[in-house]
Amino acid sequence: MAGRVEGKVALVSGAATGIGESIVHLLASEGARVAVADIDETRGGEVAAGIRKAGNEAIFIPLDVTNEESWKHCIESIETQFGCLNILVNNAGIAIVESVDKMLFEDWRALMAVNVDGVFLGTKHAVPAMRRSGGGSIVNISSILGLTGLEKLSAYCASKGAVRLFSKAIALECARDGSGIRVNSIHPGYIHTAMMEDTCRRDYGDIPTGLSELGKLHPIGRVGEPEEIAAGVLYLASDESKFVTGSELAIDGGYSAA
Repeated sequence: MAGRVEGKVALVSGAATGIGESIVHLLASEGARVAVADIDETRGGEVAAGIRKAGNEAIFIPLDVTNEESWKHCIESIETQFGCLNILVNNAGIAIVESVDKMLFEDWRALMAVNVDGVFLGTKHAVPAMRRSGGGSIVNISSILGLTGLEKLSAYCASKGAVRLFSKAIALECARDGSGIRVNSIHPGYIHTAMMEDTCRRDYGDIPTGLSELGKLHPIGRVGEPEEIAAGVLYLASDESKFVTGSELAIDGGYSAA
């Protein structure tokens, strides 16, 4: 049986680790040719090599999501090597934990550059490529903190809220221009990644205690796994979701329902 994204070409930013890494592995296993894009060239190259070793198609492209020229080069490289672009996952993101009165303005701007400017630039340059391909799917990774607030994460919340409404606005543009491009956002809860393990050490002293305490924030009783977010991306990237655009998919163990 053919894979769920067989024959499609996918670009995933921030794909060298964590959620992004899980996304590229799953899309590739389901038949997509994938571009692993990240600022970390060493780790990104290793991820792409691992996908190829598993018998699937992948390339690594260095990408600084805050730089427009880097995005242009990335999209051009994909069209040159794969011939088209059908799926974009804007996954790259960073977080800053600080009270608003102590936050440095340059830190605020650095976070917005990655989390908001990066999504804008990726979408801006993917849309024309997808039009040339006859349509496509853009999946923007927001957060539960794009739906609700949390102290000392004001910058992160603001950026992820921006991603949510940006996605809806572009979904309307693309639906009404007949381009065949769909745009949706995913809102993960706390997900067990290396970044979360750092949070566990910092806030709770060790990883097991942190995972246990953060798990209690979710009615389902645990934190999520990167593969569970990748599964949502696969659905939104596939033709199974061809009537879905402008939506927000919370994959959060009930966090946003409480």
